[in-house]
Amino acid sequence: MTLDPADRAAVAAFVRSEGRAVVATVTAEAAPEAALVGLAALDDGTLIFDAPAHTRKIANLHGHARVAVVVGLCGDVSLQLEGAATLTEGDERQRLGAAYDAQLPGSHALDAGFAVVAVHPDWVRVYDVSSGGADVAEARWRP
Repeated sequence: MTLDPADRAAVAAFVRSEGRAVVATVTAEAAPEAALVGLAALDDGTLIFDAPAHTRKIANLHGHARVAVVVGLCGDVSLQLEGAATLTEGDERQRLGAAYDAQLPGSHALDAGFAVVAVHPDWVRVYDVSSGGADVAEARWRP
């Protein structure tokens, strides 16, 4: 296993190396929706993405604040994460939007009409086929 799912800093480094992920949300009618997003991470494992405020994923978060995220779409190692998503405001939006833009320069995170979302994972699974077989490991993260 090349990536320990309990190591928040290592998970964050993997997310930063990938730079994008699929985020799944749930509609008011309980239908699933998924979208490819740019994804940044803080060393504590907080995930950050931005999106135009009028998008389905942002509307979905107003009703259901839990998301699922898949990182590592084409390589031998992938992450699955689940957790609570927060639509940030004020100083927190500025701080996380700046962190997002530092990792993904040229983003629109702090532009008017864009939302900055923080995801606080509480479950992480690593799926690793780099050694030929499937190595799977999970961890629960506590706040």
